[in-house]
Amino acid sequence: MHAIVASLAVCLLMLASTTSSAAEVDVKITEQVPEAKFTADGKSYTINRIQDENHEIKGGFAKTSRKCPPFCIHPMEAAPGVATVGEVELIEFLKNKVEKGVGVLIDARVASFYEKGTIPGSTHIPFTVFTGESKDPAALAQALAKLGVVRGETVNWSGRDHKAVDEFGQPVRKYTHDFSRAKEVMLFCNGPWCDQSPRAIRALVKLGYPVNKMFYYRGGMQDWLLLGLSVGVPTAAGAPPAKQPAR
Repeated sequence: MHAIVASLAVCLLMLASTTSSAAEVDVKITEQVPEAKFTADGKSYTINRIQDENHEIKGGFAKTSRKCPPFCIHPMEAAPGVATVGEVELIEFLKNKVEKGVGVLIDARVASFYEKGTIPGSTHIPFTVFTGESKDPAALAQALAKLGVVRGETVNWSGRDHKAVDEFGQPVRKYTHDFSRAKEVMLFCNGPWCDQSPRAIRALVKLGYPVNKMFYYRGGMQDWLLLGLSVGVPTAAGAPPAKQPAR
C-alpha cells in the first residue's frame, strides 16, 4: 500500500510539473500552437516566441525610417501570380514542405545579413545568384539544382504558370530549363522595405520558374523579430554550434 501511495504521489508530482511547464508558455505562436518542431537537412529545429512581454527590438531592425530610394516600401505583390504570405504560413511551409523535402525556404539576403541571424530551416541563396550579379558563374546552376531544376526545355503555351515576357511585352513561350520537378520555394529578406527577395523572385520569373510554386514572405526578418520568433545564427563548417540569441 505504501508503495502504491508513493507511486501515486510521484505521478501527481510529475503531472503538476508538466501542467506548470505548459502554463509557462504564455506567448504562443497561435492559440493552438505554442511552438513548432520540424527537421530540415537532417537537423532538428524548434520555433517559438520570446516569453518576455517587455522585450523590445534593438539594433538596425528597430529603425522605422530609411532613405528611399533605395529602401522604399514594397507592394504586397512581388510579381504577378506569386502569393504573399505571413508568419503562420511560413511555419506551416517549413513543416509541410521543407521537412518533406519538397520545398525550400530561401534567405535571399547577401551574406553579411544572413550571417547575423536567419529563420531556422532556411537555405541561403543570395538574390545576386538569380539576377546574374554573382561572381561565381556556376552559382546559378548549383542553386537551381537545389531547387529541382535542370537544363532542358519547358513550354509555356497556356501562360498559366510561367509569367516571363520578352522585350516587346509578349509571353515567353519556351524556356531552357526543365521545371517539371521544381520544388516549391518561399523567399524572404530584411522586411517590407528590402528589395533583395523581390529581385530574386522577379529573376526566377524571368528564368521561367512556375509562379504557382513561389511564395513571398514580405515581412522578412524585421517582422519575424518584431513577433519574437526564433532566430538561428549560422556557423562555418567545422565551427562550434552558434548560440541562439537571448530569449
